[in-house]
Amino acid sequence: MAKILVPLATGFEEIEAVTIIDVLRRAGNSIIACSLQDTLEVAGAHFITIQANKTLKNVLNEEFDMIVLPGGGLGTQNLSSNQMVQELLKKFKKEDKLIGAICAAPYALHTAGVLNQNYTCYPSFEKKIHETGYHSNEDVVIDQNVITSRGPATAMSFALKLVEILNGKPNAEQLKQDMLVKH
Repeated sequence: MAKILVPLATGFEEIEAVTIIDVLRRAGNSIIACSLQDTLEVAGAHFITIQANKTLKNVLNEEFDMIVLPGGGLGTQNLSSNQMVQELLKKFKKEDKLIGAICAAPYALHTAGVLNQNYTCYPSFEKKIHETGYHSNEDVVIDQNVITSRGPATAMSFALKLVEILNGKPNAEQLKQDMLVKH
């Protein structure tokens, strides 16, 4: 199964992070949630604290199949301004590895120069990125190795699409059925 890195920055959107981590783990993938700080505890946008598995500094030399960024306004600012995250995104792009981002987090992909032409994001963030190629009515947009989604309400669709890409459509369909997902 795939090994996926999920960086957690202070102010991350909790629904998005937990949904991504949970659904991808249910599919049998190895998920490393990492804190951008020196502490493992990371406070989300709504003051829910999540304990990361490792710090970002401790995973820089590990190999991953994919990196997925949860959104959140402050979380995205922190991902966009963190040099280690920005360099990791560039490395993933250069190595043609999978990159995912939801909500405001496609902005962090944009600042790293790894966002492809077609994408979606939380409404209004397209004005900070580029409006050309923005898909306002699609929950999940795939452009080559970059997968983006709109926000908290699309987190389940996004996570299931990641499972489909990483683990195959039959696994995603089975997981969808097991979790009673109707859409």
